[in-house]
Amino acid sequence: MAMSEDAAAAAETPTPTGTRRGRVRMKRSALMAVPAIAVGGILMTLTAQGVLAAQFSISGMPFTITADKLEGDGFAQFGSLDHMIPGSPNQGHTGGQVLVAVSAIKTAEITNLCQSVDLGGVNLLIRAGDSGTPVTASDLTTDSDLLSGDAEFKNIEIGRDASTFDKAGDIGKGGKGVFGQQADHVQLTHLNQHNYASTAVGFKLPNLRLSFSSKGC
Repeated sequence: MAMSEDAAAAAETPTPTGTRRGRVRMKRSALMAVPAIAVGGILMTLTAQGVLAAQFSISGMPFTITADKLEGDGFAQFGSLDHMIPGSPNQGHTGGQVLVAVSAIKTAEITNLCQSVDLGGVNLLIRAGDSGTPVTASDLTTDSDLLSGDAEFKNIEIGRDASTFDKAGDIGKGGKGVFGQQADHVQLTHLNQHNYASTAVGFKLPNLRLSFSSKGC
């Protein structure tokens, strides 16, 4: 996916507002249902043990995605590590590795989608799904280091071993021993993602427009 009108807005601190069995609501959430420091510690430990592996070599150029609303059936999220090619000019101080949260959705509808990537003074901008017909995607994954929005889950499981996930199909399975969460359904409003990679088996973008702009999403 590629969309956004400014660099990704900084993710706000998760502040759970209510919880009950089978349903969790979080306002302006980063979607990780445990303290960020704890998650970081777990992921760094798994990385040191070689548990996490990259799906493919990323360019190292992040892109922003925003949307008014995302509705998804079959949701999973877990930690992973994305890798750039050796000697990538984009690795900076990262060492060519980026710690990410992989979000996987079996089927998704996205309203008013915007994707942008900063090419150095100019942004490649893509818009779709804003003319009454939403963008649809199947077997969608995004690798994000920042994510914010208003989130609502149905039948969520938090802390289950990611290798045993079954709600999002094969794309929703993480490594053995990896912390994660999955749910039957997810609804995200005011979505803002700062991503390094995205994949989809099917991706339909009604009213697609591509342009160059001084501003991103």
